[in-house]
Amino acid sequence: MKVDVLLGLQWGDEGKGKVVDVLTPKYGVVARFQGGPNAGHTLEFEGQKYVLRSIPSGIFQGNKINIIGNGVVLDPALFKVEVEGLEASGHDLTKRLLISKKAHLILPTHRLLDAAYEAAKGDAKIGTTGKGIGPTYTDKISRNGVRVGDLLYNFDKKYAAAIARHKAILAQYNYPLDQLEAIEKEWFAGIEVLKKFQFIDSEHEVNNYISKGNSILAEGAQGTMLDIDFGSYPFVTSSNTICAGVCTGLGVAPRNIGEVFGIFKAYCTRVGSGPFPTELHDEIGQKIRNLGHEYGSVTGRPRRCGWVDLVALKYAIMINGVTQLIMMKSDVLDDVDTIKACVAYKMNGEEIDYFPYEADDSIEPIYTELPGWKCDMTKMQHENEFPEEFNAYVDFLEKELNTPIKVVSVGPDRKQTIFRG
Repeated sequence: MKVDVLLGLQWGDEGKGKVVDVLTPKYGVVARFQGGPNAGHTLEFEGQKYVLRSIPSGIFQGNKINIIGNGVVLDPALFKVEVEGLEASGHDLTKRLLISKKAHLILPTHRLLDAAYEAAKGDAKIGTTGKGIGPTYTDKISRNGVRVGDLLYNFDKKYAAAIARHKAILAQYNYPLDQLEAIEKEWFAGIEVLKKFQFIDSEHEVNNYISKGNSILAEGAQGTMLDIDFGSYPFVTSSNTICAGVCTGLGVAPRNIGEVFGIFKAYCTRVGSGPFPTELHDEIGQKIRNLGHEYGSVTGRPRRCGWVDLVALKYAIMINGVTQLIMMKSDVLDDVDTIKACVAYKMNGEEIDYFPYEADDSIEPIYTELPGWKCDMTKMQHENEFPEEFNAYVDFLEKELNTPIKVVSVGPDRKQTIFRG
């Protein structure tokens, strides 16, 4: 068996959670391979809405095994809230959720460091969610991190050393510590919940599943264009969000990667600062935001909205080795007269068809226009019901991206998912 990978191809918020939930019946194991609780995966079914921060989106499907991999950073306080919310809705997690010993812990002081670093940047701030993700990955790379497995090995000493180091840094920024006591109280309460779960050597566990023929789906968090290496740096997250991150975030050999499902919206969004060539600042942009409920599932921040960017999408497909595409939120464009798709950029007077090293506000998108379908797609259940204009849009995208669109989403519910072909 191979490990199939599902990840976002834009700047995040593509709808990965829903698709994982829809695809999970085909798999025995769902594993999260990177990111932290700044990424909220929203799922809707049976009249209920759920937001997952760290727990894989396969948790709702029967007896599937769900794994939080070593590439993830975990906040015990937020994990506790997430677990208790799911348990209150009748989902028992302790037998179905395994946690890597090598996953790093977001410490209480990481949140304070996140705020201090952002404040120091002034107008050049990144626009982080303030969850302590970046400082945790910084400690990981500088070999100062505290891991889940450390809860079993001399934890008190390691925790005290890390907190003392962080306090010294915060003092240099003159950042107040008055919030620390309250954050620590919530954090240690979360640790007690965390200890109820099984900690595993996830690289051995995952490869044992592979050798036994179990089907595995690896779930990404943020989108490709937020990758620390290949995204719109420095306005990116702190981990590798791309397909290669599965290898380092779960301990999977490259030869064991199978299908790569790339998810994108029929339009485009991003949150925080950073370049966004197709951003709309007009009534259409606001209309897309309202109809698509484009507000952060964790932060509530309004997302920046724009037309689909095929230059960035081609780049993401190349980087990830995408084998099939999944288009989300098609229904949001149901009432748009004319739909635009960015096919190239104009930069310094030159037309380019690739994503540049320095993508800034000087980029001018070059669009192809297509007629809108002007009908309600939310009740459709089969591709035979698609209007001619929508089929033309899909055909255009497939030709431009040279990759088949196998799934189309026409609403937030798991039932509003149409498989093509």
